[in-house]
Amino acid sequence: MTYTASESKRPMLRSLFRGLLRRCPSCGIGKSFKGYVKVADSCSSCGEALGHIRADDIPPYFTILIVGHIVVPSILYLEQTAPPEFWVHMAVWPALTLLLTLIFLPLVKGVVVNLIWALRIRGDET
Repeated sequence: MTYTASESKRPMLRSLFRGLLRRCPSCGIGKSFKGYVKVADSCSSCGEALGHIRADDIPPYFTILIVGHIVVPSILYLEQTAPPEFWVHMAVWPALTLLLTLIFLPLVKGVVVNLIWALRIRGDET
């Protein structure tokens, strides 16, 4: 595939890695977020437009999927090996689930936003 001057290459793996770092998918220097999970209008370093990228419900879905696959097997393993008291379950697992969700959500959103950028999805597809 050949690209014109206005249409440059967008390597997928590089974009996904930059998404994990919450960096601009184009230059990798500027930040792609202006808050916790709010996408910046444009990169502060290279000026790449990012504000039009809408990730919608995909980041929370994947975050729930990842956190669920960490927490549920951990609960089952602990229950089978050394069952703790009920109050320990009620103190540890909700807190761990919340903590992991807060850690993974911006990382997953960064990956999804950069994936959308790399695939050149405009958002007006029907």
